[in-house]
Amino acid sequence: MDVKQLKAIVTVAEVGSVTRAAELLHLVQPAVTRQIRTLEQELGVPLFERTAQGMRPTGAGAIMVDRARRALGELERARAEVRPAPGAVAGIVTIGLLESTSDLLAEPLVSAIAHHHPGVRLRLMTAYSGHLQQWLDDGDLDLTLLYNLDSTPSLSARPLVRERLWAVAPASAGLCVDRPVPFAEVAGHPLVMPASGHALRSLIDAAAVRAGVDLEVVVQTNSMRLQKRLVLAGQGWTVLPGLGAAEEVTRGTISAAPLSEPDVWRSIVLAAPRFGRTPPAVDVVAQELVRQVNLAVAQGRWPSAVQDADAPAGRA
Repeated sequence: MDVKQLKAIVTVAEVGSVTRAAELLHLVQPAVTRQIRTLEQELGVPLFERTAQGMRPTGAGAIMVDRARRALGELERARAEVRPAPGAVAGIVTIGLLESTSDLLAEPLVSAIAHHHPGVRLRLMTAYSGHLQQWLDDGDLDLTLLYNLDSTPSLSARPLVRERLWAVAPASAGLCVDRPVPFAEVAGHPLVMPASGHALRSLIDAAAVRAGVDLEVVVQTNSMRLQKRLVLAGQGWTVLPGLGAAEEVTRGTISAAPLSEPDVWRSIVLAAPRFGRTPPAVDVVAQELVRQVNLAVAQGRWPSAVQDADAPAGRA
């Protein structure tokens, strides 16, 4: 098993065609076919099957492609780390950003790293907290923002900020960011909610229990963008972090207000693996991400967020 074979199976899996993979790898088609067949003979299992849609990994092939992609990534990282300019930090860092924070943090983070550490290359992944935590556990991320997570035996979690959740409604509802809205009033409307099992949904359901109300959930989705689009279309109200609705509130396309009775907060942390060597590039990116979070809060660009140590205690 060698690097050329790993590149071949990953490329064929990504493009679904030996011919196209050969073009991308600057090889002739028989060479790519031979690399795959040699690896299949070594492993004793077929890695691909030919379908009407092209080459598709078998079950064993999917496992090999996933492991090969990670191995190639580690080799690329090692190459970057061992050949930096004298005194420079270099390497590849893969970061997870919560979907609701990406517009606020991605651009200033990339700009700062490019300016101060040009040898560091970033890979940015966005998703909900549950997906990001799974990717971190699987080794696909070096560090990530998560929420409502304590440190675990395998992960360290550094508290950063706490952010209040908002009720989000059509503009005609007239909600105002400086007038909190009681949870019972929100529960009186049809609701577009995150899917059951989502961490944000768990916070909302717990608040409903404390408020002694039932929720009329008409739609569930795993997309914050869809939540807002359905609210815009008049399908109901929803609940989001303040940051997730701030842009639309500023434009006047929707209205929003912090939840009260009870008010509901989420705690955002920076999570990273607890064990193993932390490359210098990961360290400098973690420091810069924390700095960008603190700047966003201090400058008022993160609605309803406070430094974790300053947040109200005893809130969900």
